[in-house]
Amino acid sequence: MLLDFEKPITELEAKLDAMKKLAQESESDIAAAVKTLENKIHKLKEETFKNLTRWQRVQLSRHPDRPYTLDYIYEITDDFIELHGDRNMGDDKAMVGGLGIINKKSYMIIGQQKGRNTKQRQMRNFGMANPEGYRKALRLMKTAEKFDIPIITLIDTPGAFPGLEAEERGQGEAIARNLKEMFQLKVPVVCAIIGEGASGGALGIAIGDKVLMMENTWYSVISPESCSSILWRSWDYKEQAAEALKLTAKDMLSLKLIDGVIKEPLGGAHNDTKAAADFLKKAILKEIKALQKLTPEERISQRIDKFCDMGVVSE
Repeated sequence: MLLDFEKPITELEAKLDAMKKLAQESESDIAAAVKTLENKIHKLKEETFKNLTRWQRVQLSRHPDRPYTLDYIYEITDDFIELHGDRNMGDDKAMVGGLGIINKKSYMIIGQQKGRNTKQRQMRNFGMANPEGYRKALRLMKTAEKFDIPIITLIDTPGAFPGLEAEERGQGEAIARNLKEMFQLKVPVVCAIIGEGASGGALGIAIGDKVLMMENTWYSVISPESCSSILWRSWDYKEQAAEALKLTAKDMLSLKLIDGVIKEPLGGAHNDTKAAADFLKKAILKEIKALQKLTPEERISQRIDKFCDMGVVSE
């Protein structure tokens, strides 16, 4: 899939490929011209991705080639064992989690998982978890707490599943319980938004000591399309809604709603999954290392204060 703002870059890259092919076939020396075009492409990429609008970053966060939770898990861990089920209802495929080894240390890694094709999207429910998904996540968190294992959560969801059956099984209660329990976890908790971070569906696994966002992601109470449909009765104003919501990583950091922004490879995480995973791994491990120097009581106190300080309250 090619986004509109990527087309000028792609056209130049096609010319570069043609130039290199011509050089091989004719054995002509056009190294200088190739180098000039490569520099031009690099500068165009830098300029384009430095000045993206909020809606364009939303588009990047949804890129079909963008790494998902399991992609990152397999890149950053040396070994990973997925754990299943909430021990009550079933195993929600939209929420994945398990024990991973990173640099010879154990971590509990949990996150929403989307699908690449139609069959996978149906199985993963487009990354929208049911109540049993949030209960599975909480079960894994409590297991990690029992064995003093740090917790990493990777958020990428358009929201919790809004179906009638989810409400009947206690969707609101499941998310609310996760919020309450995550505030009181005794182990370090680091959360990272790796794609979409929408509403309570994201917040249900995003109460952490440190909350980070990758560069081309968004985090908001509502998606731009839904906001547009409520305010203007149409999805046509999604770009204006995105601007008004101030939902990018840069916005969230300036509003002190997150603790840091994780750099992505030039052009977005989908251009270099390995590099993106490396940036993510380094940022998370750095935060966990600092958090492990605190006592559980200090971490819990700071975690509660962190979220209580958000927003404006007047009496």
